[in-house]
Amino acid sequence: MAFESLSEKLQNVFKNLRGKGRLSEADVKAALREVKLALLEADVNFKVVKQFISAVQERAVGQDVLTSLTPGQMVIKIVNEEMTRLMGDQTTEVTFVGGITLVMMCGLQGAGKTTMAAKLAGKWKSEGKKPLLAACDIYRPAAIEQLKINGQKQGIPVFAMGTGHSPVNIAKAALEHAKKEGCNVVILDTAGRLQIDEDLMKELRDIKDAVEVHNTILTVDSMTGQDVLNVATTFDQEIGITGVILTKLDSDTRGGAALSIRAVTGKPILYVGTGEKLTDLEQFYPDRMASRILGMGDVLTLIEKVQAEVDEQKAREMEKKLRKAEFDFNDFYDQIQQMKKMGGIQSILGMMPGMGSQLKGVEIDDNAFKPTEAMICSMTKQERLHPEIITPPRKRRIAAGAGVDIADVNRLMKQFEQSRKMMKQMSGMMGGKGKRRGGFKLPFGL
Repeated sequence: MAFESLSEKLQNVFKNLRGKGRLSEADVKAALREVKLALLEADVNFKVVKQFISAVQERAVGQDVLTSLTPGQMVIKIVNEEMTRLMGDQTTEVTFVGGITLVMMCGLQGAGKTTMAAKLAGKWKSEGKKPLLAACDIYRPAAIEQLKINGQKQGIPVFAMGTGHSPVNIAKAALEHAKKEGCNVVILDTAGRLQIDEDLMKELRDIKDAVEVHNTILTVDSMTGQDVLNVATTFDQEIGITGVILTKLDSDTRGGAALSIRAVTGKPILYVGTGEKLTDLEQFYPDRMASRILGMGDVLTLIEKVQAEVDEQKAREMEKKLRKAEFDFNDFYDQIQQMKKMGGIQSILGMMPGMGSQLKGVEIDDNAFKPTEAMICSMTKQERLHPEIITPPRKRRIAAGAGVDIADVNRLMKQFEQSRKMMKQMSGMMGGKGKRRGGFKLPFGL
């Protein structure tokens, strides 16, 4: 995940601060030198780093901080607030107007623009809007087909005229088509280039001259480091952008662009792409991102993921089963599916406070669940409902069906029994026969 190295270094600095009962001005300045180096190594723009350190130091060496009972915590609080301010004090939403909102996607080739257009369309559809994707990239061979496939996956109509028409005419026709079909959001997927050139900029300007574009969104690859700032600045100067989307934030990139782009361009980060799936899109919250970087977790985003992905009816059914101390392989399988929908175990744990440092160097491969899923799918309906009937001959059949060793089936049975015991303990915490104790409330899922 992006910022992993930066997060680790900052947490080490703060760990040393917390270990001191009192802080001197020299202590604070020494810590901020380490913070400065960590930010520069993470590819944050050097002018941004200079301004950031200056702002933190001005606040952190004040009498209120140095004489505080917990000066280390006060310095961390200041760093958190200044980092949030650096990325934008508030979350910025895309502007929607009455009638049809026109959104133009732009960016260099390979930044993930076409995929991001489909991700946005899916997100806005889930919010009650009726989007239309328009294929305005007539140069890249597979761009139109890619948009059609992604649109189909998201259940979004795609307007395309082929490569024999100009992008301007396609944009105009898409707008007319949206009016006829009752669509209220049109997303123009425009062409990219390997590098910025005048032809690219002229084409985008021509589209904006021909139709009223309400949002011009630049998609940038967070792995390109400092060059992201040059790209964003040039696009804004040439055509005027309203916001930025960062893709590939799930990679091991140093992530400095996210900390620099708002300060350098003045344009907000709207969303971040966190994976290859069409659902891997997150609203950008500066305060939550700052908390993640500083190892404080991101519980609010985790809650939102749970609410969006977990089936409430299944959650209620699971709660009833837990109260009765019932838990079978169908439930076991459902929990695996829900974790995968939420981005996998690594993603979930990374949002929990304090877990980032504990996960350092630990790779949790969600593909490890595949043999488990295969074994459960190899069971009969009765075996899944009543695991106690699974005898050695049945285990051999399940192993053969799943393509695993019988030792793997035995291991699964042991893990399942341990989970079952935990369910019974949770049932006891809830008061046994359906009565809760002390207002204990079970969250969705496990």
